[in-house]
Amino acid sequence: MTGAIPALRLRRRSLLAALCFGAASVLISAPALARGPDGIADVAEKVIDAVVNISTTQTIEAKGGAEGRRAIPQLPPGSPFEEFFDDFFKNRRSGKDGGLQPHKTNSLGSGFIVDPSGIVVTNNHVIADSDEINVILNDGTKIKAEIVGVDKKTDLAVLKFKPPHPLTAVKFGDSDKLRLGEWVIAIGNPFSLGGTVTAGIVSARNRDINNGPYENYIQTDAAINRGNSGGPLFNLDGEVVGVNTLIISPSGGSIGIGFAVPSKTVAGVVDQLRQFGELRRGWLGVRIQQVTDEIADSLNIKPTRGALVAGVEDKGPAKPAGIEPGDVIISFDGKDIKEPKDLSRIVADTAVGKTVNVVVIRKGKEETRKVTLGRLDDSDKAMPVSVKTRPDGGDKLETQKALGLDLAALSKDLRTRYKIKDSVKGVVVTDVEADSDAAEKRLSAGDVIVEVAQEAVSSASDIRKRVDQLKKDGKKAVLLMVSNGAGELRFVALSLK
Repeated sequence: MTGAIPALRLRRRSLLAALCFGAASVLISAPALARGPDGIADVAEKVIDAVVNISTTQTIEAKGGAEGRRAIPQLPPGSPFEEFFDDFFKNRRSGKDGGLQPHKTNSLGSGFIVDPSGIVVTNNHVIADSDEINVILNDGTKIKAEIVGVDKKTDLAVLKFKPPHPLTAVKFGDSDKLRLGEWVIAIGNPFSLGGTVTAGIVSARNRDINNGPYENYIQTDAAINRGNSGGPLFNLDGEVVGVNTLIISPSGGSIGIGFAVPSKTVAGVVDQLRQFGELRRGWLGVRIQQVTDEIADSLNIKPTRGALVAGVEDKGPAKPAGIEPGDVIISFDGKDIKEPKDLSRIVADTAVGKTVNVVVIRKGKEETRKVTLGRLDDSDKAMPVSVKTRPDGGDKLETQKALGLDLAALSKDLRTRYKIKDSVKGVVVTDVEADSDAAEKRLSAGDVIVEVAQEAVSSASDIRKRVDQLKKDGKKAVLLMVSNGAGELRFVALSLK
């Protein structure tokens, strides 16, 4: 027995050694797995000649007088850099007033060739306000390029140049088929280091970072840095599935959170820019807002989804099709609408003049409307802002309270006081309780309640009757259609508790 114990211990040691060795072998092999699939090198070799550097030059206008002088850094007397700064800025002075001379700045970005005739895709911000644009091929050849068209809304641009020799071009893939965790490859010109290849995975899809009206970015952890803007994001088939556009980084370098415009968006924009030199987006002619859980409950919509129509343009395509404020659009041209952003993107991507089916929920029932899309006026227009004031003096008002609101019938005096158009009908809010749900939902004096639970109201008593009935029916919230003085509508759901 005593002789068996050492042998047992030896066997245990051997087993422990084997386990440790096994663990070590796993650790040793882990970096090999971290390199990703072997196909990355093949893809990079296949497509790298289609990736280009974009070099731009911009002239900065001179700043004269005091403004120009203030632009010059001031150093303490005796600084070791004083002589350098004096020489540098003296060469840039424009003359008698001590202002700065006009000077040029250079910037670098990335792009990729989509047509061997010399068509290049990049970001608009890479070439915006440039005096001169040059495309630098992978072999170092530098050629002057011209702008075919730009789209600021998606931050995309198309360039063209005269090829000095046969070119390699790449094709767009289907970004809708990307899966989370799928390997992708970024190639570009980070920090002026052209032809840089990085790899990572798709971290998320349809990412909305509140950077524009049509965004649905692909998020990736492939290293993307300054200078990668406009460069392609490839799948393992060597197809472009995105255009690298943004990063989130407190330091300016990659922390593994990069965003690319999906190829489905890019391909449509590129086609239109090449064909028309501009974007021709579809237009439905409605103002929309989010369907909250409270609004969905008041409209009997389960589950919460869709885009709530807050207003319909009188001269828009939706008007003759019979779409009305209060409708909730849940499908457009066969595509489900989960939230307002979905509708904005899908409508914009739909051809002008196309007739489509629009499915709405109206008073709890689904209806299908046929709409022929118009063309969106893409000019940047400022939305009118209504100024609301509280009453301060004047004749005594007869008001009633409901839902934390003081309500009164519209009169000539109230229209003048709150600058309410004659075309606006309903019941005017004259005061809001500070701690009420209505105050939290930003109702204010001067707002006009047009409908309660999708029924028009003309007096405060109408509102009280509708609210009392909804409480008896066991409803938790009431849906109000509210107008500002200019007639712009929105929907607000208030708690009935």
